[in-house]
Amino acid sequence: MLAPIFTPLFRRHAAMRFQVRMRKLIAFFVIGFLLAADVSAQAAVAPSVSGSLVQMFLGLGGVLALLVGSLWLLKKLTAPRGAAAGLMRVVAATAVGGRERVVIVEVGSTWLVLGVAPGHVSALAEIPRQPVAEPPPGPATTAVPEWLQQLMRRR
Repeated sequence: MLAPIFTPLFRRHAAMRFQVRMRKLIAFFVIGFLLAADVSAQAAVAPSVSGSLVQMFLGLGGVLALLVGSLWLLKKLTAPRGAAAGLMRVVAATAVGGRERVVIVEVGSTWLVLGVAPGHVSALAEIPRQPVAEPPPGPATTAVPEWLQQLMRRR
């Protein structure tokens, strides 16, 4: 009976513990990189531009890999699992103002039409589940916008 009340608190506490662990891990790697840079700086007799560029790009790649890995892990740990994962889903959403949205949420066999504003959510309607229409086949979207392709052609 109290489980639904404490579940969000447990998730928040788990997320905070994860953040603390990730900060410690990032600090560990940063200290390691700084020590490695210090040792390599002392061992270097004559500085070379290519060696320092390689070291800089390797450090940048390590930091970026650490960032991507921690974001992936955070996403995996905070994703809903089990029966709660399929309980609700957002069917559609559209902006009706600067910070206001109308959202259709599917809960079981019912769709809830909600008005969402900063600090306020209100139920607008409750309708039975509708079959979702596939979007009409239109022109294939390109990965690069037309204006960018034209700009590249001019060069």
